[in-house]
Amino acid sequence: MRYSLLALAVGAALAGTSLDASAQSRDSEIEALKAQIAELMEKVQSLEERTDAQSEVNVDTAQKLDTLSTGSTKVETKGGMKITSADGKFEAQVGGRVHFDAYAFDRDVASTTGTTEFRRARLTLQGKALGWEYKMEQDFGAGTNLDGLRDLYVAKSALGGKFFIGHFKPYRSMEELTRSNEILMMERPFASATGLFNARQFQQGVGYLRSTDNYTAGLSVFNLRGASGVRNEGMGVAGRFTWAPINRDNATLHLGAWFSNENLNNGSAATTAVANYAGRRGPSLTIASLAPTRGKSISAYAVEAAGSFGPTFFQSEYVRSTFEQPTTADQDVTTWYVQGSWILNGGHKPYKPATGVFGSPKVGENGLWELTARYDTIENEDIANRQANSWLFGVNYYVNPNLRFMFNYTKGENEVNGDETGQYAVRTQFSF
Repeated sequence: MRYSLLALAVGAALAGTSLDASAQSRDSEIEALKAQIAELMEKVQSLEERTDAQSEVNVDTAQKLDTLSTGSTKVETKGGMKITSADGKFEAQVGGRVHFDAYAFDRDVASTTGTTEFRRARLTLQGKALGWEYKMEQDFGAGTNLDGLRDLYVAKSALGGKFFIGHFKPYRSMEELTRSNEILMMERPFASATGLFNARQFQQGVGYLRSTDNYTAGLSVFNLRGASGVRNEGMGVAGRFTWAPINRDNATLHLGAWFSNENLNNGSAATTAVANYAGRRGPSLTIASLAPTRGKSISAYAVEAAGSFGPTFFQSEYVRSTFEQPTTADQDVTTWYVQGSWILNGGHKPYKPATGVFGSPKVGENGLWELTARYDTIENEDIANRQANSWLFGVNYYVNPNLRFMFNYTKGENEVNGDETGQYAVRTQFSF
């Protein structure tokens, strides 16, 4: 019995000692955990402080970049060079075009000389200033100073359209109003300054043009003086209205009409209609003329139709004009043309509703090939056989949006002397 009580006492003592040791061990572990948690909290707080500081840096950097973006002059180089002021109130864009031609003739009656020339070598500066637009263009291929001056005007949008003041083309002739970079053949038809409005392409005056996606309406009043012409008191007026009843991405039908009246006065130069029936630098025929007679005028009325449907394109104008004569009967001149093209590898000539004309097709990486043709005629109905005709066939190769090669063959006919001179012509055209 004494041994049993002794064993129980020893066991109890040992158990108490073990419990005290376990409690001390747990307390040590808890203290260690608390120390680790405290250390982690310090690290988290340090990281939070660093993140807040970095966020402030990022916000400050973003604000500085935004200020730099909106407060600096913007320069663009796509397709040319364009500079815009930080506040957007001033803009200037530099462009240009070079048309280098070569001609060879299949001679008949008329004397001709094959040659090469820079048909156009233009530099253009255009842009905006305080709500006004401006354009200045010089063609060094036509001469220096005033001889080569082309567009030179200021313009202002108002009353749903745009007003022009200066030196520009009157609103007449669809092909005349088509940019030279985008005309179908190397030269324009007789219903333009290439024939009926000989040497009267650009005039000094005022104009108003209004347009939507389906129509344009333009009116211009001008002095009968180009930039390099003599001072005179002659006045002219021209107007054009167009309507596109169909105007979709891949299909456009265009209809239009225009008129022109040029009233000669003191100092007016002699005015003529001249047909270069076998191409530029080839033989020419004067169809009608009006001496500088005060009070006499030249009037013209025309209709036009054109369309672009997929890869096919056509365009035509019919013009009837009257040249008043001082002592003899007036002379009526009629001219019309039909031209068209077919783009072989899938292009399409787009419509430009702002001016009521068609532009060049969009060119991809593989370029575009276009077959072209035109029949063109002009006649003075009051002088026997005073008529010229031209058949033209051509190929355009668009290498890229800036570069085009052109080939034209022209077969001319002069019904006065029977001349049927032909011309082979090629052009290298680069624009930006």
